[in-house]
Amino acid sequence: MVSRQKVLSKVFGDPQKRILKALEKRVKDIGQLEAKYEAMKKADLARQTEVLKKKLSKKKTTLDDILPDAFALVRESSKRVLGMRHFDVQLIGGMVLHDGNVAEMKTGEGKTLVATLPVYLNALEEKGVHVVTVNDYLAQRDASWMGELYHFLGLSTGVIINDASFIYDPEYDNESHEDEKMRKLRPATRKEAYAADITYGTNNEFGFDYLRDNMVNDVELLRQRDLNFAIVDEVDSILIDEARTPLIISAPAADNPDNYLSFAKIAAKLEPEDYIMDEKRKEVSLSDSGVEKVQKMLGVKNLYTPDNVRNVYHLDQALRAQTLFKRDKDYVVASNGEVIIVDEHTGRLMHGRRYSEGLHQAIEAKEHVEVQTESMTLATVSFQNFFRLYKKLSGMTGTAFTEAEEFQQIYSLDVVQIPSNRPIARIDKEDLIFKTEKGKLKAVAEAIKEYHKQGRPVLVGSGSIVKNELIASWLDKEGIKYDILNAKNNEHEASIIARAGQKGAITLATNIAGRGTDIKLGPGVKELGGLVVIGSERHESRRIDNQLRGRGGRQGDPGETQFYVSTEDDLMRIFQGERIAALMDRLGVDEETPIQNKAVSKTLEAAQKRVEGYNFDSRKSVVQYDNVINRHRRVVYAIRRKILEGDDIRHEIERLIGDAIKELTVVPAKNNPKFSEEFEALFPVDEGDIKKVGSEKNDRKRQLAAEKLIEKLYSDREKEIGKDTMRKLEREVYMEVLDQLWMQHLENMQHLRQGIHWRSVGQRDPLVEYRVESQKLFEGLQASLRTEVLRIIMHVRPTDITAQNVDDEYETELTRLAEGAVEQGVNEIASVTHVGDDDFDGSVKKSKTTAEKNHAKNLARKKKKAQRQNRKKSRR
Repeated sequence: MVSRQKVLSKVFGDPQKRILKALEKRVKDIGQLEAKYEAMKKADLARQTEVLKKKLSKKKTTLDDILPDAFALVRESSKRVLGMRHFDVQLIGGMVLHDGNVAEMKTGEGKTLVATLPVYLNALEEKGVHVVTVNDYLAQRDASWMGELYHFLGLSTGVIINDASFIYDPEYDNESHEDEKMRKLRPATRKEAYAADITYGTNNEFGFDYLRDNMVNDVELLRQRDLNFAIVDEVDSILIDEARTPLIISAPAADNPDNYLSFAKIAAKLEPEDYIMDEKRKEVSLSDSGVEKVQKMLGVKNLYTPDNVRNVYHLDQALRAQTLFKRDKDYVVASNGEVIIVDEHTGRLMHGRRYSEGLHQAIEAKEHVEVQTESMTLATVSFQNFFRLYKKLSGMTGTAFTEAEEFQQIYSLDVVQIPSNRPIARIDKEDLIFKTEKGKLKAVAEAIKEYHKQGRPVLVGSGSIVKNELIASWLDKEGIKYDILNAKNNEHEASIIARAGQKGAITLATNIAGRGTDIKLGPGVKELGGLVVIGSERHESRRIDNQLRGRGGRQGDPGETQFYVSTEDDLMRIFQGERIAALMDRLGVDEETPIQNKAVSKTLEAAQKRVEGYNFDSRKSVVQYDNVINRHRRVVYAIRRKILEGDDIRHEIERLIGDAIKELTVVPAKNNPKFSEEFEALFPVDEGDIKKVGSEKNDRKRQLAAEKLIEKLYSDREKEIGKDTMRKLEREVYMEVLDQLWMQHLENMQHLRQGIHWRSVGQRDPLVEYRVESQKLFEGLQASLRTEVLRIIMHVRPTDITAQNVDDEYETELTRLAEGAVEQGVNEIASVTHVGDDDFDGSVKKSKTTAEKNHAKNLARKKKKAQRQNRKKSRR
């Protein structure tokens, strides 16, 4: 691959250089307009948005045509409003984003400011622009910082976070917020935030709102507009690292919590020799001795029989919970007993998100807290397929070029490396490798102590909360003061980061302090050598290590980084740590003496590459399997949206009738003893007429006779019920049946996905088998949809239906479950317990009893139903 690329570069030239050369010409065009906008008064500058919108409204005028003016305007406005002028390389970055590509910019090059250029330009179309960040804090911070600029230019800014939504409003002041700029975020409904010209939010929230919009039962409840243009910040984290897990919204399903408790006890009694664990792939299975032990404990002769399928399922999850998932690393247990996942990439608590397939319940049983009800999937989408829904997609990060092939293959995005504005002055030292973790932690504490004496600020990064707190305990022994930042206290993130660059500051942080964290150096720190960044272990991903390094030496500042590694670290232990420890023994190295060895460092890098390889395979598998259901999802969601928006679906009903007639009349009655019975089950017509149709020998004539008969039935039914009521009835019935079948289809597809790997035993490709079987399932869904919809519509009597009770039938099983899922906060990887969109309340709530919650939930449901009926009456 490399040699091929070299050959192509020699023949056609370096594509990166060619792209940059073309963009540099446009930078000159923007530069020539600088004097024009500099000469304008502030009020005139603010009015230029309307001028550009008028230009854009003219025929054949494109965004590219007004790009030089738009970029020059933003550059001058930023200079006056924010006191920051875009560098030429930032203009290049902005153009790369506007063109729908990935801009790789070194950390500290001002990506947040770069985004304002394409965001403003594309917002002029008034179709909405989404800026996607890795966490809620950055979404609020960036919207607050840049909202001031957009407001000056006459554009509105919204923010979507886990449990709230806001509009940037310079007149609003939330005095309780510790960050002065974030005080300007006024609480708003989700719909208002999406209606803004620019909306900031996290990948999860944008994705979940897309799924939620496809579960509502009233067009008024839709949140999002069409997905137009998205700029993804830290694009490698969101579109690659986090793309292994699909987004899932689910609701409670009936299952006995006692099963989880019983199997948690069984798993706890097993010894290491009773199971085989693969930490690389996060898999565990029973050994022969383990099978025997479990069979004795359960009192069964053979664990692996059809009767014990449910037992094996519970045992697998209990075993995974016991052996692979660690407290304070993979999850934390809150004071109220809630098990909360810790994001492995960002180190943040993922409130409301739950492991699927019973794993979360198994962990709750292991930790002896209340086991929540298991869930059933209501909606799901992979990040890959969600982001491909945008008409235009782009992204920016400091580390993307190594993943250029994946960006192109999956998202059709090219990666362009943007030159840095200033040379990097940071010193990246070789790793220090220790024999034991104890020796490593002692050395980290000593290094912090030494740097602290010099007055240099120190940032210490760790991969988990437990390691974060271990380092804190070492510093406590030394009597050294520090700030600690992890998922347990991230509400103080802004103030801790603000202090992290000051003289003598010591900050212990998890991956929270990796991406997007801007640590500004305090007075006199540059002269001392800048910020020191210490990595207390290597992460599975090289990019996350590089992001931590990037906290130091930003924008040409001096800095120093070094990783401290031990052979007992997870990455080292899994990949040849014992061999390296044995080598250190032979060399007579004690636990407190580090070695610096390029061969060992290369082994670490190779281990990271291997893990990245596993993860790539996992992501590839997710997208390949999700591509199959994505085709089904798009068909279902498209017809559902048509119904929701009140479109006339008579043509769809006529198509269903046509398909049903073709199937029923494929053979004459003499060849099908149940001809009359099957015909009458769908179409209640006179038996004599059915016999006439069935007796016709010519296939075409038989079909035409049936069509004529049913056309009259349909027409008569419409006259009896009334045209408008008939159209409403068709929409209501279709929606009810479609939602029910879609839920079943998702469950069937999940079961198919879980069991399909067994096909490989028979030398068959599981993916091919999955495609074939899923198509059969979808064809089954379509057949059931046709039968159920026609049976109801064709058999309904005028006395059964009125315009009013058609409206009352509008709620479906899916919409009812969706409401319950959100209110109860039990969505797998999805839900957030939040105040309704109509009212925002920031006060702390007392916990309610189950009876109170159920009563409140019923009242809320009745209120929503009444509101929907009132809206429909007003529309009529």
